[in-house]
Amino acid sequence: MTGHLRGESPFAGGMEQMFEVFLQSIRPVQEAGKLKAVLFQYPPWFDCNKTNVDVLRDAKEKLGDVPVALEFRHQSWFTEEMRKKTLTFMRREGWMHSICDEPQAGIGSVPTVLEVTHPEMTMVRFHGRNVGGWVQNNEANWRDVRYLYHYNQQELLEWKTWLLELQHQTREVCVIFNNNSGGHAAGNAKELMKLLGLEYEGLGPRQLDLF
Repeated sequence: MTGHLRGESPFAGGMEQMFEVFLQSIRPVQEAGKLKAVLFQYPPWFDCNKTNVDVLRDAKEKLGDVPVALEFRHQSWFTEEMRKKTLTFMRREGWMHSICDEPQAGIGSVPTVLEVTHPEMTMVRFHGRNVGGWVQNNEANWRDVRYLYHYNQQELLEWKTWLLELQHQTREVCVIFNNNSGGHAAGNAKELMKLLGLEYEGLGPRQLDLF
């Protein structure tokens, strides 16, 4: 649905069928009241142009009342000229912002833009800062290399300040660590929780206790 598909589509009915099947698949989660949001993370070749803006509008329309977060991977959406326009568009169209912490590795990466676009929720995704691994995608194990990174305490302290600022602008901030190829995600999540003074009771299953 976000243009990552390479090769022939398995959906004979095209995008319409793809969206329909997806909406059916998440319906039980919605009905149970456990759907936080659906993340639409577009690929590095999805650049800022009118055609792709129309693609975003079409996707939002197809998803109806499903809460959706939007994440870009092409730098053109957040250039000096387009940044304000992109954020205004997201606010107007009802997209939650998925803010990225990722390597600054050219056109195929986006800067950390600390802007809220929806009053209900803002997402933050930690992809690591492995610049060399981010651009080395020709090897068979490129995913293992791309997300191989451990955030140090100073980096997490910086984010503590930013997260507390974001918290004043949106009802909920949802943080996801995606630096998982080396097993660092859960440990960094626990470190950040400690820095923020967060404790949760009654979680089940308690996967973080495994780390």
